[in-house]
Amino acid sequence: TLLEIRKFGDPVLQRPAKPVEKIDEKLLRLIAAMFRTMYAEPGIGLAAPQVGVSQRLMVLDVAPEGQSRPLVMINPFFVEKKGKIRSEEGCLSFPGIQVTVPRAARVKVSGINERGLPVTVEAEGLLSRCLQHEMDHLDGVVMIDRLRLPQRLKALWDIRQRKKAGLW
Repeated sequence: TLLEIRKFGDPVLQRPAKPVEKIDEKLLRLIAAMFRTMYAEPGIGLAAPQVGVSQRLMVLDVAPEGQSRPLVMINPFFVEKKGKIRSEEGCLSFPGIQVTVPRAARVKVSGINERGLPVTVEAEGLLSRCLQHEMDHLDGVVMIDRLRLPQRLKALWDIRQRKKAGLW
């Protein structure tokens, strides 16, 4: 079954997620359901708060060159951030909204995978942006929080228009 994607305005998206305490069958089922939901949307990343679960867990599959590379990160943290870049982003919690967000050009993120093994990912480009976007969700930050006031106000106006049109 697919999980319900929480939209902007849901309080779970605005509070920091709690660390995952243990990897058990329930968590593994959640991970599998998150991947199914992400692929169905379609998306390239999904954080647990986006499906109403306040835990530090994200799934990603940026699929470089069309090759699926599913990645699970539990209790991830930044080891390093370098450079600056501004790129357009979308978000499953902001259907139909695209905004240009400032990010680090390269990141190094560590955590553990679904087997409890340490994982470190060094990334640039789309994977770097996706990791930072999902890490924001784990910290209770959404993409429009990263915008300057005029861009943020425009995004909020666009959201209101989409709600009025029944597209939210």
